[in-house]
Amino acid sequence: MASPEHPGSPGWKGPVTQCTARTQHEAPATGPDLPHPGPERHLDMHSGLSSNSSMTTRELQQYWQNEKCRWKHVKLLFEIASARIEERKVSKFVVYQIIVIQTGSFDNNKAVLERRYSDFAKLQKALLKTFKEEIEDVEFPRKHLTGNFAEEMICERRRALQEYLGLLYAIRCVRRSREFLDFLTRPELREAFGCLRAGQYPRALELLLRVLPLQEKLTAHCPAAAVPALCAVLLCHRDLDRPAEAFAAGERALQRLQAREGHRYYAPLLDAMVRLAYTLGKDFVSLQERLEESQLRRPTPRGITLKELTVREYLH
Repeated sequence: MASPEHPGSPGWKGPVTQCTARTQHEAPATGPDLPHPGPERHLDMHSGLSSNSSMTTRELQQYWQNEKCRWKHVKLLFEIASARIEERKVSKFVVYQIIVIQTGSFDNNKAVLERRYSDFAKLQKALLKTFKEEIEDVEFPRKHLTGNFAEEMICERRRALQEYLGLLYAIRCVRRSREFLDFLTRPELREAFGCLRAGQYPRALELLLRVLPLQEKLTAHCPAAAVPALCAVLLCHRDLDRPAEAFAAGERALQRLQAREGHRYYAPLLDAMVRLAYTLGKDFVSLQERLEESQLRRPTPRGITLKELTVREYLH
């Protein structure tokens, strides 16, 4: 049997398939593959499993056993280390610095982010819509009519907001909710994907590498949730002529799509990986074969590139 053509050769016809383009009736992509908000619709590690997977029942059982061992619940500690007053032309507000650390082991990738009191208030309002009973015992620090910028008041609120985050995280359905994840990661991801769309790859990469470890920790039970951000890292490295780093990011993304051949990123990601592997002199044939096998099981009429798919994320 003749060997497959390589990318760039006269006989290269491109991948057999890529992800189907969205129709005009579909909503635009707005973030990772997360369910809509609600107590019973938090992230599920089984979501996205391809119904067309070629695995046998025993292989699937072994796969999920390995997944459960691998993607263990990550325990996080929230600390609001400091706060500062920021003044602008028409507004004045307090910015709180939140440090998120994984407990139980030394954490090289602690996350540092900043949020205003209004961001916490928006989170509380969103959670009350879907988790009112679950958070009824969680006290949210109220805003006062006066004295909000007094040092004593800021210190008191800093401690109260830190306790608030810890209590929310202790509630399983809340810590797995879109609302909680968005509060901790969406501002940075929106800016990163905006920079990606604008071709500002160094800035996009800086933001992605800062927020991605936190996103992975928060969605450890749902590996596919971090795939869009990992693909964005791949694209940044690729367009900055760093194919080795791009390929490494792609491998991490593919690892999170095991048994999820129906995932919208699966075919475009494999296509990008085939081309990167060829550029790096790696084994691209096995990747191309996976792409062809996926097409045989799940034909798609029209393709879309990984970049075309990824830049649609976090538009709103």
